[in-house]
Amino acid sequence: MRKILIVVDMQKDFIDGSLGTKEAEAIVRPVIDKIKSYRREDIFATRDTHQKDYLDTQEGKNLPVEHCIEGTEGWMIDPQIEELILPDHIFDKPTFGSAALAAKISEISSSEDIEVELVGLCTDICVISNALLLKAYMPEVRISVDSSCCAGVTPEKHEAALLTMGSCQIHVQ
Repeated sequence: MRKILIVVDMQKDFIDGSLGTKEAEAIVRPVIDKIKSYRREDIFATRDTHQKDYLDTQEGKNLPVEHCIEGTEGWMIDPQIEELILPDHIFDKPTFGSAALAAKISEISSSEDIEVELVGLCTDICVISNALLLKAYMPEVRISVDSSCCAGVTPEKHEAALLTMGSCQIHVQ
């Protein structure tokens, strides 16, 4: 059984930048340790990617805080994490979930048995969105989330997202 790790949006703006939290900062080391427990070719990542017109988008009107603007320091994946991920395994995404990543992982699952584990930021927005996309693409694949390697916008929203994922048959560890 091949085990695949998805590292969601471990970017400066979500860790200690414009939308950073102490909870996000606290998971950096555990995420690095988790990544190191996987084979490099089995690690994939997402990178939240917005453009300069972010505040004019639907998301920007609902969350009016510029973040993860392509090419800026805040858009960058934490360097200790990025160096552990193959460049062609990083999926830029303009929204919460990455359909391209889900399609890629689904393609892998069509030729071999896999399990998928997710870690990263933010539990209640992008982690849950990617977990649900993966579940929609691959309803028979075991998908899990390591709650100790995730952080939400708030601790309460983190817990709510974990409960919701559990209700959707995503295993919460």
